Amino acid sequence: MQTRFDIATSGPGLYEFTHHVTDWVRGTGLLTLFVQHTSASLLIQENADHEVQTDLQNYFARLVPPTTDPSMAYLTHTYEGPDDMPAHIKAAMLPTHLSIPVTDGRLALGSWQGIYLFEHRDRPHQRCVIAHMG
Repeated sequence: MQTRFDIATSGPGLYEFTHHVTDWVRGTGLLTLFVQHTSASLLIQENADHEVQTDLQNYFARLVPPTTDPSMAYLTHTYEGPDDMPAHIKAAMLPTHLSIPVTDGRLALGSWQGIYLFEHRDRPHQRCVIAHMG
C-alpha cells in the first residue's frame, strides 16, 4: 500500500503532517516515509511546544548559514541562491526517510511526537513525501 503526501511550504521551518499520515494508515506493519528532495528532511519531533521547532530551525540556521556568510565562502555550489547549498548540507545531516511501526491502524509514536517535513530553502516549495505501508 503506497501513497504520496504533497506538502506546501512557505520557507524554512518544520511542517507537521502527522494527521495526514494518521488518516491514511491501516492495519499493522511498518510505515516508511521518504522525501523526494535533496534540500528537505523528515523528522519525528516534539509537537507540544512550538518553541522546539523554532529552536531547531534557529540551531541549523546558525550551524549552516547561507553562502553570503563569510564563513561559507569555501562553497562553490551557489548559482541557485545563497540558501541552496546550505539546504543540501542540512538534508545530508538529517534523515530523508523514517520508519514508524503501526499497530491496529495507529502510529506507534510517543505522546509528544509528531512527523515533520523540515524545509531548508527560503522560498516556497511543493514537497512530495512517499509513504509505503508494509
